[in-house]
Amino acid sequence: MFDFCVVGGGMVGSAMALGLAKLGFKVAIIEPSMPVAFESQQPPDMRVSAISLTSESLLQNLGAWAHIKRMRVCPYKRLSVWDKPSCRTDFDCQTIGESHLGHIIENRLVQLGIHAEILADQNVVFYENLKITSIISTDVSKVTLENGQIIQANILIGADGGRSTVRDAANIGVQGWQYSQQALGIQIKTYDVQQDITWQQFTPNGPIAFLPLYDGFASLVWYHNTEDINYLKSLSKIKLKQHILQHFPTDLVDFEVLNVAGFPLTRMHANQYFKGNTVLIGDAAHTINPLAGQGVNLGFKDVAALLSVIKEATTTDDRTTVLHPDHYFHWLKKYEVARRQDNLVMMSAMDLLYSTFSNSHMPLKILRNIGLKLANHSGPIKNNVMKYAMGLA
Repeated sequence: MFDFCVVGGGMVGSAMALGLAKLGFKVAIIEPSMPVAFESQQPPDMRVSAISLTSESLLQNLGAWAHIKRMRVCPYKRLSVWDKPSCRTDFDCQTIGESHLGHIIENRLVQLGIHAEILADQNVVFYENLKITSIISTDVSKVTLENGQIIQANILIGADGGRSTVRDAANIGVQGWQYSQQALGIQIKTYDVQQDITWQQFTPNGPIAFLPLYDGFASLVWYHNTEDINYLKSLSKIKLKQHILQHFPTDLVDFEVLNVAGFPLTRMHANQYFKGNTVLIGDAAHTINPLAGQGVNLGFKDVAALLSVIKEATTTDDRTTVLHPDHYFHWLKKYEVARRQDNLVMMSAMDLLYSTFSNSHMPLKILRNIGLKLANHSGPIKNNVMKYAMGLA
């Protein structure tokens, strides 16, 4: 019998399980598709995340950051956003007294770093490469795996992504939509010094972005409609590079195309973050337009908030305050209140930013260009925006 069962061993779910274990709880974690072990000669993965300073702090407190840094990470110190070069806003870590704004890291390596710390904790039992066949939740959750094992836990945590099995089993509805555009991820190797800047240019067709990785590797992100994304994916690497050079800004240094992949863009928000003894975190509770790279950072904020309310409701000698069914509602509601509004604000802000900048309407273009010019000279306002994006405010 476990105190908690976390379904989903990705970045957010693994961090949740590790945090609970460090609070002294007995935790089961289920992951149907374990990541491939790290080897230094491996090429970079397609899926990467911009890990904010607040997320980095959480990972440090959990003991996972040291494992991640021993693999490969890329700190970025500057961030630029523009519509046209004359209307540009530049952010620099020095203006807020930080050594960097965040790190661009492959998702798998964040996951592996957390897993490495989990393996050293006797409070966690990892159920690897096993799918769930059924979930029954009453006073106790019973999760049946494909090999016939039944895991029982007082509290079930869904960290199993946008198509959450846990959310469906709890009959928690969602609201949202799929955007008309997709994002094309393009993995490149640059022929210049290691970059410490990530930038994003807005065009009428959607944004195009540059994310630096280790040793001169980088990721390009190209928003476009589905038809054009499919066409770009069909091109040879040489022809795709020609298209990139035609459409991307001159800030892009010389490069070689290595790999491409298309990603759908969705927005989804669960109607509630908990029901009975089931609670949702990360993409199981909300998915967001990846415009500013906030998705996993919102998930890590969920982890921090849930750990905080659980810790507050826990006593050293007796954990029944947390685990007794009569008390579930109070601290789970506290978690939902703490996170739902913040997530909604960020989701709406990304949609507003997306619609404002992916628009060629002339009066709107003039207004946003004026806005970017003013923002670049706004001092404290710009710094506060940067701190919020980094999770510091």
